[in-house]
Amino acid sequence: MSTIEQTASSLGLGAGSVPKPSDAHPGSPRPTVRFAENKRALFILSWVAPVVLLLSWETLAGIGWLEPHILPAPSRVLLTAYDLAVNGTLLNDLATSLRRAATGFTIGGTVAFSLGTLVGFSRIAQAAIDRSVQMIRAVPFLAMLPLVIVWFGVGEAQKIFLVSLGVSFPIYINTTLGIRQVDPKLVELGRVQGLSTAQLIRRIILPGALPSVLTGVRYSLATAWLALVVAETIGAQSGIGFLAMDAREFLRTDVIVLTIVIYAVIGVLADAIARHLEGRLLAWHPNYDKKNR
Repeated sequence: MSTIEQTASSLGLGAGSVPKPSDAHPGSPRPTVRFAENKRALFILSWVAPVVLLLSWETLAGIGWLEPHILPAPSRVLLTAYDLAVNGTLLNDLATSLRRAATGFTIGGTVAFSLGTLVGFSRIAQAAIDRSVQMIRAVPFLAMLPLVIVWFGVGEAQKIFLVSLGVSFPIYINTTLGIRQVDPKLVELGRVQGLSTAQLIRRIILPGALPSVLTGVRYSLATAWLALVVAETIGAQSGIGFLAMDAREFLRTDVIVLTIVIYAVIGVLADAIARHLEGRLLAWHPNYDKKNR
């Protein structure tokens, strides 16, 4: 007898008096339909504030409350984006920045994941590596920039190095934390089942650490663009950062605002890709809320 049936019996009700969940509201919509409608409504709601902001911005600029050299109208920024795209400047600079960010993310992410895994598994590695990593992590990008220029000059190596350095810390910390937080009972269960050390790592420890690792990836995607902005302000001949610095020299606020919008759009797209990756890789996780994908 189920808990519901036991409760009904204690209240003097028959088993047939307990309504089934499917019979409670025959005319109510199915949960899947309600969730789809709520998800659509929440999506629309998430765009209300940006649309209102853009309309207000355009209106204030149109009536002259915002000076064009201070903050140009969105329509003016859009027209500037079209002009730069037509002559090839915008696409070339965007491709250059994306290439730098992708290269730095790949190098920094690989090194950070390797070190984080090593430190997560070994207390000796933690004693030898972790303190040095935490000291370097505390140093701001701008403080390291002069030394990095001395090491690498102002070429591509300097920019890729700064991006790699920036993305490495979130991945390193979250990888180490994820491995350390794997439930010891699961590891013990794996040993009882006769799994080897390699099988424990592949089938229990690394999958258990995956949510934390992916959180580090999301943070590092944002940090990559922050590091790239700093890197492209010195000695760059192309890239979104160079486009912004060049526009500053000629007081082209429309171009400066455009570069800010590009960074924001790239950040949103990168986070959307990371969330999609979470949805694919964590579909097996019992605590992962699929409704939040």
